[in-house]
Amino acid sequence: MIVVTGAAGFIGSCLVGKLNAENYNDLVLVDDFTRDHMRVNYESKKYTQLVDRGAFPAWLAANQQLVQFVFHLGARTDTTEFDTKIFDKLNLNYSKEIWRLCVKHSLPLVYASSAATYGLGELGYRDDHEICSALKPLNPYGDSKNNFDIWALAQREKPFFWAGLKFFNVYGPNEYHKGRMASVILHAFRQIEKTEGMKLFRSHNPDYANGEQKRDFVYVKDVSEVCFFLMHHRKDSGLYNLGTGQARTFLDLTRATFKAMGKEEKIGFVDTPEDIRDKYQYFTEADMSKLKLIGYDRPFTELEAGVNDYVSNYLMNSSIL
Repeated sequence: MIVVTGAAGFIGSCLVGKLNAENYNDLVLVDDFTRDHMRVNYESKKYTQLVDRGAFPAWLAANQQLVQFVFHLGARTDTTEFDTKIFDKLNLNYSKEIWRLCVKHSLPLVYASSAATYGLGELGYRDDHEICSALKPLNPYGDSKNNFDIWALAQREKPFFWAGLKFFNVYGPNEYHKGRMASVILHAFRQIEKTEGMKLFRSHNPDYANGEQKRDFVYVKDVSEVCFFLMHHRKDSGLYNLGTGQARTFLDLTRATFKAMGKEEKIGFVDTPEDIRDKYQYFTEADMSKLKLIGYDRPFTELEAGVNDYVSNYLMNSSIL
């Protein structure tokens, strides 16, 4: 039996789809299942049981002998939320509880960290344990993820195998519910459908031209592949970046979206909202050498190929992975 928390969400539901495709159907899906707008992400999946997020720690304590692996992907991911109590409850303390249960019952654990821990990238984007305490995230979400990473590294007792995955800019199917936090591809698709054009954030940094801001965009299918690899690898515990290792511009991404939709490019620019302007990342790029060093050798999907698959096979017909 494999547990996936955040199973109604974006990455979690895609991982469940990957596990089903590999004939892993004895799954326990954990989330807040009262949110009906997310039901589409899991209602067609194969699983053994749905467990409410709040009831999960007690469920795991009672059923640990049936569990072989825990993917803890559930989290509050809103980077514009500044109520630290929410992050302390859902991202920090809840994760600590799951960690302790995995230690107690000798269960392997993969959990979701984030590239938001790197802040403006003053120390680079290396998944080096030694720099965690010196990182300066830009918001409470990033703080909560970094604080848990620091806490996990400091624990004397750890799961026999654990990995914290620092997700970079993940995009792909099943993110329809994410609103403002959805990928630029989804926003572009909807805006192009409505207006025939797309407006990107204007650069407020003299080192970057408009639209030339760069991020490491990683396709959610690749994220699932890495999770699946780690489920079988079960050694070399630690923090791992999960990007492609290649930064691309928002113009690249938007042009790929127009092309996938068969539309003529019409790209304009608007000011970056003031509430995020001083905390805006102009460049991220994952150092992927650590994951490759432990044997992960699958190539990551090129941006244009990922966007085309996402748009053509999911967004154009509102399909779920």
